[in-house]
Amino acid sequence: MGLFGPLALKLFGAECAERIFESEVGTMAVREILTGMPWWVKWVAIPALALLVFGGLITSVLAFVVGLLFKVLLFVALVAGLIYVVRKFSSSDRSREEW
Repeated sequence: MGLFGPLALKLFGAECAERIFESEVGTMAVREILTGMPWWVKWVAIPALALLVFGGLITSVLAFVVGLLFKVLLFVALVAGLIYVVRKFSSSDRSREEW
């Protein structure tokens, strides 16, 4: 039951404590399974399968982030251009008034 087994048993009761530690046992089982696998399964095959399954989602998220970044940069450039143009014309108006 792990380090906190007796405490969980007292606090949550037998059923809940058993469910809590079932997930811990499941994690340990996955670790044990992966320990026996060759390096290429852990570092090549599993990531390749993850990309195959979730590749569309990853691509969509990246496209959204890049598009949003582009729009923010475009907005900043347009505001900077507007400020430049307004200052340019307002400074030329002042110089005309001095004449």
